[in-house]
Amino acid sequence: MFIDIPNELEAALLELPLPTWKLDGSFLAKSTRQAYRHELTAAPQFEETAATLRHALTREGGGYAVLRLGNLAKVLGTAGDRFLRLVTGFATEVAVPFSPFPRWPLWKDIGVKVDKDPGKSSGVGYNAFHMDLVNATLPPDYTTLLCVRPDPLGGGSSILSDPHAAVARLSDRSRALLAESAYHYGTFFDLFGVGEEYKPFPILDGSDAGEGFVRYTAKMLERSKLGRAHAEAARELAGELVRGQVSFMLQSGDYLIVNQRRFLHGREALRSGQETVPVADRRLLLQMFLRASAGGGSAA
Repeated sequence: MFIDIPNELEAALLELPLPTWKLDGSFLAKSTRQAYRHELTAAPQFEETAATLRHALTREGGGYAVLRLGNLAKVLGTAGDRFLRLVTGFATEVAVPFSPFPRWPLWKDIGVKVDKDPGKSSGVGYNAFHMDLVNATLPPDYTTLLCVRPDPLGGGSSILSDPHAAVARLSDRSRALLAESAYHYGTFFDLFGVGEEYKPFPILDGSDAGEGFVRYTAKMLERSKLGRAHAEAARELAGELVRGQVSFMLQSGDYLIVNQRRFLHGREALRSGQETVPVADRRLLLQMFLRASAGGGSAA
């Protein structure tokens, strides 16, 4: 769902100097969240817009939203402090912003590196469907991406797919295999607020009610040793995810929020020729995670 900001609200937000944020551990401090809410809710139509955003992320059949903040970005600058505070303020209306990586800031840069693994978030190739921090017992409830610059060559569309709908199209045998704790992927170290390492894990993690995580990353099919039956079930799911995908191009100032209990995300390949684009002009996203509950108390 794409959400446009009403003109009256845009004008008010341009004049709203939100304070610099503070962190409590890796979570946005409660005092900052309260200050942002106090200022933002006084702006005309903000509460209605925030309610629309929350509904898009949690309603039946929903699970993602794109806030169209391009006009604000043009005036304030996409990476300017004032603009990032406004975006962070919108995020706090959904859940608590935090960084699971103590060595990184609240907002993490995802640029383009032509010498990296093409399938990584900073690569130039197809970034297949996945959920972030798939091997944590408490993955972020939401993953969010702010588009600073789209690919100037025109590639890199965002892709999303409803994994619960995909699972419903699978055979009973495949669903039973995906519910077994037979899957594993990646490493787990120096993380905060995401619980413990989950290894092995089931792909269908309490998903019968349509609200649990579908712990899927396509990379596990290439980089994990799986038994034949479990690998085939995961490949069947991969096919259904592609079959049900939606795609769109993020523009400068667009803010994508994905409910990880409802949708998986990825990216189409960037257009060829990235090595000819100056680093300062390449596609750039900023990523931030949200926790729907305290996750250990720091967010309270």
